Amino acid sequence: MTRQPYPTAHRDEIVDDLHGTQVPDPYRWLEDADDAETKGWLLAQEQLFKGELGEQRFKDRIAELLRSGSVGVPVWRGQRQFFSRRTPDQEHAVYYVVDEDGEERALIDPMAIDPSGLTTLDAVQPDKEGRLLAYQISVGGDEESVLYILDVATGLRVEGPIDRCRYSPIAWLPGGEAFYYVRRLPSTEVPENERQYHRRVYLHRVGTSTEEDVIIFGEGLKMTNYYGVSVSRDGRWLQISAHEGTAPRNDLWVADLTESSLDSPELVTVQEGVDAQTGLQFGRDGRLYVHTDRDAPRGRICVADPADPTVWTDLVPEDAEAVLSSYAILDDLDAPVMLVGWTRHAISEISVHDLATGERTGSVPTPGLGTIGGISERPEGGFEAWFGYTDNTTPPTIQRYNARTGETTLWAASPGAVDVPEVKTSQVVYTSKDGTEVRMLIIEPVDREGPRPTILNGYGGFGISMTPGYSASVLTWVEAGGVYAIASLRGGGEEGEEWHRAGMLGHKQNVFDDFHAAAEHLVATGVTTSGQLAISGGSNGGLLVGAALTQRPELYAAVACSAPLLDMIRYELFGLGATWNVEYGSAEVAEEFAWLAAYSPYHHVREGVDYPATMFTVFQSDSRVHPLHAWKMCAALQHATGGERPIVLRNETEVGHGARSISRTVDLAADQLTFLARHTGL
Repeated sequence: MTRQPYPTAHRDEIVDDLHGTQVPDPYRWLEDADDAETKGWLLAQEQLFKGELGEQRFKDRIAELLRSGSVGVPVWRGQRQFFSRRTPDQEHAVYYVVDEDGEERALIDPMAIDPSGLTTLDAVQPDKEGRLLAYQISVGGDEESVLYILDVATGLRVEGPIDRCRYSPIAWLPGGEAFYYVRRLPSTEVPENERQYHRRVYLHRVGTSTEEDVIIFGEGLKMTNYYGVSVSRDGRWLQISAHEGTAPRNDLWVADLTESSLDSPELVTVQEGVDAQTGLQFGRDGRLYVHTDRDAPRGRICVADPADPTVWTDLVPEDAEAVLSSYAILDDLDAPVMLVGWTRHAISEISVHDLATGERTGSVPTPGLGTIGGISERPEGGFEAWFGYTDNTTPPTIQRYNARTGETTLWAASPGAVDVPEVKTSQVVYTSKDGTEVRMLIIEPVDREGPRPTILNGYGGFGISMTPGYSASVLTWVEAGGVYAIASLRGGGEEGEEWHRAGMLGHKQNVFDDFHAAAEHLVATGVTTSGQLAISGGSNGGLLVGAALTQRPELYAAVACSAPLLDMIRYELFGLGATWNVEYGSAEVAEEFAWLAAYSPYHHVREGVDYPATMFTVFQSDSRVHPLHAWKMCAALQHATGGERPIVLRNETEVGHGARSISRTVDLAADQLTFLARHTGL
């Protein structure tokens, strides 16, 4: 089959001298999305993609499996319960309240706000009494959250819009008259290329102009800092944390609001300049609970006196194999308990501990080997907890645990009935290049015989764990006869913080080595062949597959690379890139430049190589990872490849890096599976 000619993309003689190294960048002109030549090139790529994809497959089955809908873990405030649910025919989940009389009402429906489906609900936070609700929405995928306050009883907006609130926590004070929140400085006060940064913690009093908001914290600190803020249930204790970008460490302060004013709290340092992550919870029993990986890479829980928050005593110590992820306190019992959530090699479990001593007394029954999220308790105390559960064949459910009986029961299921295909799931252990043992989840047909077309997926970054979960696209692929594998690479959080750090900064090549070894294991054990093996990843996972296809092009038949980072020399200049140099390193530092230059996919494209069939999927409104990475890499591969396998670009408008409507999710997944199926023989 003769390949279609690629759109013309001229090559400039641009070469940067960085620390004595010559770094060519022939497609820098594609960094300008508004340039007429860039626009023309993108239009030509769109036509090429449509012609290359052919007839779209899988769409109906993906859509059918997504008709399961979804349901969220409930949040209790006073006598009200708040939760989200998406029914089979809805594009977005709706946020509901259940009143004291049991009546259920929709509070926020993104489709009612915007029937186009382009508006997404980014975050919600009811006040401590359940009378007011703070919520944040954005449009077209830009994630630039705008904050509103809603009266829960009437459903009417009482305040907003407040802009520049991207990723802002909302810390309500008792009574709902004020809250602390995080907001970026006005664009008029910062350089144009720094408008994504410069966050501050503010105090806002409901009913007053934001012009009267007082800056509480953040002046004079690093522009890439993210801030967390919370207030204890009784309103006495304020907690502020600071992360430098996405660094796996934070500084932490507390203030006693009964001893200082709300707009000028006297902050006491809990930890500063410490290479660890720590969070606090002020207990109803007067103790301070500390969740930290300080001196415990897999996490531990300590207790302290709020008046002396730097002296900690172990309550639940570090586990040698499991990572401590969350906890909840149930104290309406003769012997109060703490529920502790763990992930053991990416599989979730919950243990029960005596609250006074931390001694393990039992475990919480769970539906299977899957993922547990969001253990929730009543803020005023109780004997029940709620948590989310999913696995590879189970749509999201909410389970309720009763500590008096020791029983777990189904509290709410996803609302749609779907016919889930029967699949076989197993976890295997393989050996990476340096001898490290790595785990991989394999989902396959129950009657698989011989090698099959296979998709290998991974992420390997930011301490994020790849855990089992319901996926319509995975099930569709396996039902059609394929195999889907998910590798728990270094750089993730599956084995704790040491596992993360073994795949970041100067150790990033470990992630790629783990991925290549996963592919080799799948071939060696007869699951697939190189000619049937596709790889898939998004965001940092897009960087992963970009590095994989340039380092080992002969090992892979096809690639789906979504919203990727690929120019690792200039990534800090775009989107939120400057907040990630704590994960990857900075090209401004000679040693760190060497790390980045060693694997930056865009800079390792070589002419004449027979590259795998590659499909880039990017989103024009992505304000995290600019689509320029994929644009430049696509042009480079189209120019360089010596084979006939296609290099194509799917460039989608009015969506971004995160949430999107269900119909757009279906279309994207169907296009990716169609492309990978065509080039792996499924």
